[in-house]
Amino acid sequence: MRVFLAGAGGAIGRRLTPLLVTSGHRVVGTTRSAGKADALRALGAEPVVVDVFDAEALKRAVVAAKPDAVIHQLTDLPFAPGTPQYAEGLKRNARIRIEGTPNLVAAARAAGVRPMIAQSIAFIYPPGPGARVETDPMAPAEGAMAATIPAVKALEDAVLAMPEGIVLRYAYFYGPGTWAPDAPTRRPGIYIDAAAQAAANALTRGAPGIYHVGEDDPGLSSEKAKRHLGFDPDFRM
Repeated sequence: MRVFLAGAGGAIGRRLTPLLVTSGHRVVGTTRSAGKADALRALGAEPVVVDVFDAEALKRAVVAAKPDAVIHQLTDLPFAPGTPQYAEGLKRNARIRIEGTPNLVAAARAAGVRPMIAQSIAFIYPPGPGARVETDPMAPAEGAMAATIPAVKALEDAVLAMPEGIVLRYAYFYGPGTWAPDAPTRRPGIYIDAAAQAAANALTRGAPGIYHVGEDDPGLSSEKAKRHLGFDPDFRM
């Protein structure tokens, strides 16, 4: 399968790209920086330098790639919570979800692509007893979640409008290339390799819809992803 991977140089992208390549897929991976193209080649991807906010350039890139599927792993959060730059990163990340995702969806449609897999987040629910499932309502868009919830809804609505749209609601990442390289610091957590595996498996398994991707946790159920995507929270590369 030929895969257009938006965000190939990100935390998941760097783990997902070689996983896709070793599974026999051909990967066209995006970066906004020409200086990172060689790093993507080293991972096994064919690099494309493009900005998700340049709708026309993105459409040309996707159409030229002739992909069978598009994977959306774009984020812009280089600084950890508690740092001075974190709030600004949240704004940039929200813009990617709200403005960048429709551009990528439009580009996929122009290329005749049906399957799209996208990164979302699982820590969007209000406090409450029991393990959250995918059909539970999100928290209100207020307080600390005032900007995040509308942005997540925008991303998910755009992707699920695709003929074969799959949304992966990830738990908090830990592992190489994340803010928590050695162990999870927040719950629910998911090791970055297992998160990448879920995206790779979603290419060929499961029906369109939303899936939680996290380790076993009293507050989050990932049973749907285990059953339908073959998700293994213990997967390591």
